[in-house]
Amino acid sequence: MTMTQWFIFFLIIQVIHFLGTWKLYKKAGKKSWQAIIPVYNAIVLMRIINRPVWWVFLLFIPIINLLMFPVIWVETSRSFGKNKTIDTILAVVLLGFYNFYLNYFTNVSYIKNRSLKTRTEFGEWVSSIIFAIVAATLVHTYFMQPYTIPTSSLEKSLLIGDFLFVSKFHYGARVPMTTVAAPMVHDSLPIIHTKSYLNKPQLPYFRLPGFEDIKRNEIVVFNWPTDTVRFFRDHSKIHVDKPIDKKSNYVKRCVGVPGDSLEIKDGYIFINGKQTVLPDRAKPQYINKVVTDGQQLSTATLKRYNVTEGSFQGDYYMLNLTDKNAKRLANNPLIKSVTKQITPNGNFDKSIFPHNNQYPWSVDNYGPIYIPEAGKTVDLNLKTLPLYKRIIKVYEHNNLTVNGDEIFINGKLATTYTFKENYYWMMGDNRHNSEDARYWGYVPFDHVVGKPVFIWFSWDTNGQGLANKIRWNRVFTTVNGTGEPVSYLYPFLGVLALWFGFSYYRKRKKEA
Repeated sequence: MTMTQWFIFFLIIQVIHFLGTWKLYKKAGKKSWQAIIPVYNAIVLMRIINRPVWWVFLLFIPIINLLMFPVIWVETSRSFGKNKTIDTILAVVLLGFYNFYLNYFTNVSYIKNRSLKTRTEFGEWVSSIIFAIVAATLVHTYFMQPYTIPTSSLEKSLLIGDFLFVSKFHYGARVPMTTVAAPMVHDSLPIIHTKSYLNKPQLPYFRLPGFEDIKRNEIVVFNWPTDTVRFFRDHSKIHVDKPIDKKSNYVKRCVGVPGDSLEIKDGYIFINGKQTVLPDRAKPQYINKVVTDGQQLSTATLKRYNVTEGSFQGDYYMLNLTDKNAKRLANNPLIKSVTKQITPNGNFDKSIFPHNNQYPWSVDNYGPIYIPEAGKTVDLNLKTLPLYKRIIKVYEHNNLTVNGDEIFINGKLATTYTFKENYYWMMGDNRHNSEDARYWGYVPFDHVVGKPVFIWFSWDTNGQGLANKIRWNRVFTTVNGTGEPVSYLYPFLGVLALWFGFSYYRKRKKEA
């Protein structure tokens, strides 16, 4: 929906609210016209139902307001003496239109200064759960989101089974575009795996101000731009069109920022002509063919060289190794040779973006390619069109047609194109086992979710026994920084113990 459509929709809601409540406002000692003035009517309503005025703020936050509206409907009916369970059910099930019944067909009286304490233990329990969900959803949507690492694309930096906290405020929290969705879940409901949202209505893209820009080589969580699967890691043939904020969450390293020229030579990334220097915690890996003297390598040997992925092919191994570990392994007397498996320059791979034989690129030899920057202009012709076609049509919502060797954008002949948004190049450190930008291209800034900042738990499904399944050295460690990650688990437990001790002491003192 456009902003104009949303404004009209908002006005319609105000009219419906007025028609359903103006008599109730009068019975509460207010003026009937106060029920129709946008925002002010909500402030007055909070006074009528004896709730804090700051609740009005929650009514205008997408997703949060879906949880708050039923609460307001129930609170309104209770303010006029309708406290029975059936009244509560009708207020919610009828989506607030129960107010019309109270407004026109009953002779209810306003209860001034009513008690806000629920009359049943069940009601108290429900109220506590609702507001816990509201608080958690607010934090999850605008401040910090929990996230699990499902794949090995950033192996060594982030491991499968790492549980992260992803900051929404570093780059600026993105206001949800999908207005009707289940709270605390992403694109599908747990267990039943059905869609957790409605495609319409949609809010226009808007992001709150952030504290920093995305820096080159930072790890970033974003929505997979070309996602059409029903839910994350779904390999069925059933495809769906998803809103931006309901596309699958991916986590990669941002190796190229807007304005960069990126090239990959024999597996190594070059930015603006210079080989990129990754943070010391980044451990790029490549598939290596490892030929032995005929003996199989033991599990202990593979573990010594930090091998987490690989297979035995009869007389040789295909192992995923960092350059450092490949050199170490080559010095082992059991090893005849270690050869990095690099696709030669000039080999066209149709699975590689932009999927056009004018660009004979592969995962190991790629580019150079320009990463678009907002406000910058590029030449547009049949040679460059494959690189920017999706940006022009899908991400920046233009009508693009080609007639012979002429390109038309929104009906006008175009020989150049000026970008409206910043774009990024996201890749995994696991170079030969990462579904990243080399396959689907640029990531628009409106797809960016946030910045991983903290690993609060880490679970190794291959570990033997509970003690070994928990990666204790990764619990409560930071994602960014230099040097080996340091666990802050024990300091956290110490602070937690002090807090509980202080709370217990304060409670005893109050009782005394």
